[in-house]
Amino acid sequence: MTSNRQKLLVLCGIAVLAAVCQWGLQVPLWAQIINSVAGGWMALVMFIDMLKKLRAGDYGVDLLAITAIVATLAVGEYWAAMVILLMLIGGDSLEDYANQRAHSELSTLLDNTPRIANRLIDGKVMAVDVNELKVGDQVVIKPGEQVPVDGIVVEGISSVDESMLTGESLPVNKSCGEELLSGSVNGDGRLVMKVQRCAADSQYQQLVALIEQSDQQPAHFVRLADRYALPFTLISYLIAGIAWWVAKDPIRFAQVLVVASPCPLILAAPVAFVSGMSRSSTNGIVVKTGDVVEKLATIRSAAFDKTGTLTHGNLMVSAVVPHGEITAKRLLQITASVEQDSNHVLAQSVVQAARQQSISLLQPTAMHETTAQGIEAMIDQQKVKVGRRTFVDPDNQITAADVTAIYVVVDGHYWGRIEFQDQLRSETPRVINKLRDCGVQTIMMLTGDQEQIAQRIAAKIGITQVFAGLLPEQKVMHLQQLPDQERPSMMVGDGVNDAPVLKVADVGVAMGARGSTAASESADVVILADDLRKVANAIVIAQDTLRIAKHAVWIGIAVCVILMLICSTGVVPTIVGAFLQEVVDTVCILWGLRARHDFKNLM
Repeated sequence: MTSNRQKLLVLCGIAVLAAVCQWGLQVPLWAQIINSVAGGWMALVMFIDMLKKLRAGDYGVDLLAITAIVATLAVGEYWAAMVILLMLIGGDSLEDYANQRAHSELSTLLDNTPRIANRLIDGKVMAVDVNELKVGDQVVIKPGEQVPVDGIVVEGISSVDESMLTGESLPVNKSCGEELLSGSVNGDGRLVMKVQRCAADSQYQQLVALIEQSDQQPAHFVRLADRYALPFTLISYLIAGIAWWVAKDPIRFAQVLVVASPCPLILAAPVAFVSGMSRSSTNGIVVKTGDVVEKLATIRSAAFDKTGTLTHGNLMVSAVVPHGEITAKRLLQITASVEQDSNHVLAQSVVQAARQQSISLLQPTAMHETTAQGIEAMIDQQKVKVGRRTFVDPDNQITAADVTAIYVVVDGHYWGRIEFQDQLRSETPRVINKLRDCGVQTIMMLTGDQEQIAQRIAAKIGITQVFAGLLPEQKVMHLQQLPDQERPSMMVGDGVNDAPVLKVADVGVAMGARGSTAASESADVVILADDLRKVANAIVIAQDTLRIAKHAVWIGIAVCVILMLICSTGVVPTIVGAFLQEVVDTVCILWGLRARHDFKNLM
């Protein structure tokens, strides 16, 4: 298919040839024939395209441009017809350029997809295609190199730039045991990592797939803008017809139509929405379609999962509660010593708490772990049992705590318990307040956690509607039952169990996109960084974008109507009016591109 740029070059060549005939060879008839044939041919091509669009239900404003070309040719203003063609194709070329500029940040992601990896085999480094890597392979990441797939550091210390994925400019220090994300860039140190996910399942490749999806569907507002075409066309014909009737001159009809630019309806809104999606991407927010931008801008209710969304999702030691004469430090030492080789998430939190207090750990022997129950071992010739209350105390002698806890029994004697709490994100209260400032009327929590825990978290952040102990299908039911006045609705979650409710929400937002592929695929918006503030930022950007899109459309329409009224008096020559049409096009494009920039301070 011939590009708009190629069409523009051909038309320029034809215009030059006609100009040579008109003023160089002094043969105006040839110039008229050349311009008439070119104008007639382009009008026919546009007419055929318009019929195809009409069959598809697209009531565009191509008819205005066609009528303007035919009208100018009919009244002998063939140079005006050529100018209209040049301006029309030039506007399409400018649109291509605008879209290319608006997509520049998204294209950067696609162009930098990791392709080569340095696989370590028997101490030797071999360059292989990234798709050949398998889970368990070891890969060397040299200084300045891009991480090819997701993995865990097994050797080395370095700082890593994750800004391409998270939008955060500050490098992150990585050492043994820490996660590396594909697409991030290694700093000055050499790292060796163990592959956790194959290329197709890794963070960067998932991001690329999301970015490619984000450019497939125009925004609903853009389709609504096309509906302005019919009344706009009728108004244009009305003004042109009245001008013709009053002046008794068909040239007046042509003079009006040459400035009836369709650009505000077919160009301004798409450029604005693509620009807004580009701005979102640079802030670590992937918006999959333009349609989502409009919904985000008008969100009236927001629902949040608790664990991993409003909270960090990691249970940390909140209290060490010794019993009798046992000290808190001794209780934490004996517990961490038993738990130090366990992979259980609570065990890791206990060990981390002990290390933060610089408590030295003892070496256990005869250790035995019972899955989902607890662990027992010998320390200093004492039998230590750590775990669930029913595991350490089958006779139910120990009083149960009303929080998540593990209990410790040494040689049959109760030593105390260690309590855990999911830590509230520091930014959560500010995000909730920001959403209310953005016009979100209803904010609720939908969680599978216990009622008491959910209410405690909700009280800290000002959420009054709490629905706890929910299964995934019950979360779906709550969103489906929202009244119309509380829509569009937004659901924010991070886990696989959130995928169904993210799908049914008007806007589903997946947090993090790390290890939650199902949630990311179901969501309309993916927050790349583990930062709840970006949820509020997504709404702010969407509201900016929708406002700019509407402004671009109405500014363009207003300018067109004013120019038509002026031209209806006959004071503007037809060829000058054709040039004025491009002024309208340029204003709309430049206004739409404003959506790429941060006019408001984000969180």
